[in-house]
Amino acid sequence: MPRYVPLPLRAVVLAAALVAAGGCARQKPGESGSSLNGMLVDGQLDEISGLAASRRHRGVLWMIDDGGNPERLFAVATDGERRATYRVEGVTKTDWEDIASFRLDGRDYLLIADTGDNGGLRRSLQLHVIEEPTKLENARLRPAWSIAFRWPDGARDCEAVAVDAANGRILLISKKRQPPELFTLPLRPRGTELLTAQRTGELAGVPEPSAEQLKQNPRGARLQGQVTAADVSPDGRTLAVMTYRYLLLYPRQTGQGWGSAVAGKPKVIALPWLPQAEALGWSADGRALYATGEFVPAPLYRITP
Repeated sequence: MPRYVPLPLRAVVLAAALVAAGGCARQKPGESGSSLNGMLVDGQLDEISGLAASRRHRGVLWMIDDGGNPERLFAVATDGERRATYRVEGVTKTDWEDIASFRLDGRDYLLIADTGDNGGLRRSLQLHVIEEPTKLENARLRPAWSIAFRWPDGARDCEAVAVDAANGRILLISKKRQPPELFTLPLRPRGTELLTAQRTGELAGVPEPSAEQLKQNPRGARLQGQVTAADVSPDGRTLAVMTYRYLLLYPRQTGQGWGSAVAGKPKVIALPWLPQAEALGWSADGRALYATGEFVPAPLYRITP
């Protein structure tokens, strides 16, 4: 059974989140900004490191949690209520950091990125592709295929992975290096050999801390530009990138590669109140993004760019 926060405390947490977020309210159609869509109060959702909107189940977000937890996948409603938990069999979880949803050859899939490496020690990393289940019920799943890869020039931490299904590419963004680096891999490689990620560019326009911010909070200021999540919009035209403090949107022109797209100036949006912002994903209709953090209780925001 889910471990829920008692209703009175849940109301207090909800009110506190609203105040801390600047009193953001639900948005009207066509309005830009942030709204508090729900709260994560289930004890099992206390280390969410990635989310992706379901392509098969309306109003459902797929979520994963960080390393140190079992190999599991959560189906969560957009109001924050956990609907089902799936055990992922046939894989070993080291440090799951992001998840992406995509459609390929008429089927709906999820890509789970086991790419976290805080210590910079991993020689190889894994990506697991799972077909979305047809029913929302506690069950067991196995990957349709997995990809093992390495970096071309030594270990690095990576918490942001996205899928460009139309072009058959996986996008990976480094976390701690400045500027952040963009790498790619094939989505459906031939064979099972260890692949090497291809470096294709650097992200421009990531906000840097001011001298005053560095003086007041040196550690926090240096962290605010580290990349923790990414997602490609359903129409394939925009890459959304989350840092601990900002949301960056990189548009892509027709025929333009992602390496060139991220070299351009992004649209930068300050995130609403969200300590340890770790999870971000476009809504299924591409009109907004959902975002939450790695703790419980946690606000679940809907952000309209």
